[in-house]
Amino acid sequence: MFINKGADGRNNVCGKQIARFRKESGKSQRELADALQLLGLDIDKNAVQRIEAGKRFVTDIELTYLAKVLGVPYGVLLDG
Repeated sequence: MFINKGADGRNNVCGKQIARFRKESGKSQRELADALQLLGLDIDKNAVQRIEAGKRFVTDIELTYLAKVLGVPYGVLLDG
């Protein structure tokens, strides 16, 4: 049987790191969503909240945009 959730029940492994780097950069969830939208990624504040909470899957494309806006290598976001 295929399992697509982490042992902790989260739908992604990057949400905690995204929250950490967002807070360190002084951005709110809305500001992060706005910055992503300026780059052309269609995402809103609620999606950011769900990603950080581990309730939403994150695509590889979204991950690269998130890393760019947060100013970190995307691999760092996967190091939970």
